[in-house]
Amino acid sequence: MKAIVCPKYGLPEVLQHKEENKPIPKNNELLIRVCTVFVGIEDIMQRKGKPYFGRFFVGLTKPRKPILGTEFCGEIEEIGKDVRLFKKGDSVFGVTGADFGCYAEYICMHEAGLLSIKPPNMTNEEAAPVCGAMAAWNLLIAIANIQSGQKVLIYGAAGSIGLAAVQIAKVFGAEVTGVCSSSNLEMVISLGADNVFDNTGEDFTKNGLTYDVILDVSGKPSTLNFKNSLSKSGFYLTVYPTVSILLQTFWTSLFNGKKVVFSATGLKPVSDRLAFLKELIKLFEEGKLKTIIDKSFQLEQMAEAHRYIESGPERGNVVVTI
Repeated sequence: MKAIVCPKYGLPEVLQHKEENKPIPKNNELLIRVCTVFVGIEDIMQRKGKPYFGRFFVGLTKPRKPILGTEFCGEIEEIGKDVRLFKKGDSVFGVTGADFGCYAEYICMHEAGLLSIKPPNMTNEEAAPVCGAMAAWNLLIAIANIQSGQKVLIYGAAGSIGLAAVQIAKVFGAEVTGVCSSSNLEMVISLGADNVFDNTGEDFTKNGLTYDVILDVSGKPSTLNFKNSLSKSGFYLTVYPTVSILLQTFWTSLFNGKKVVFSATGLKPVSDRLAFLKELIKLFEEGKLKTIIDKSFQLEQMAEAHRYIESGPERGNVVVTI
């Protein structure tokens, strides 16, 4: 099968287009032909091996699993003899998490993994970036438990997670402020943001306004400038860890009641993730949540896709068709 392999950490040029052995499903696994894979900031971090402490989990000198990619949409081509939840031919989307492997024509997944039937009103491209919406839901609903009328600020509102977060926060009745580049302000407003700030213009941390929740999905997390913008007992949330973030996760709430939280969708038990995945699918089916596609590439253009993401601010989702 065709695959993109990352044999070492480095620039996009380290990604190699190669032939790999087609995986064989175990009795409780599915063989899935991958149609579309999402590529985001997390993929860039995995290719670079940054932040460096993350290498303790994925490989010290090179990726332990050289075929990257965690979010996909595809079709079940074969099922193991013990599989009961899915059948051959089902269109599915899901997340492989720490197993990676989505930069390839085929993957195997356990039937009890983070996997769901694709809603009929979604294309493969729209369904592949499921993890962005899941991360937004996990942080805003499962952790911060946002309520109607609360003030929520999304920093990095035009990216994959940010756009989903804006829509989810509005569904739950929050007053939403989005921070993004000037070229994306209208798009963020069109998805429901009540207020927007240009991240190259006015410094919102100095205007005296406070928020119950600040979700920072900019890819460059830092709590230092945001502390004065949090209300008492407010949440600062991010999916991109740094040493400072991890330390303040413990320190901040002890001293002033404000909470610093790093979390990722993959950290929750599968049963919990599947539960709120069903809620997300319902929003997609009802048209209350939609995926914005910025650009699509072919598998052999994976290095180009990585360069594109690194070249400027995110605007929705980048996907690769296989």
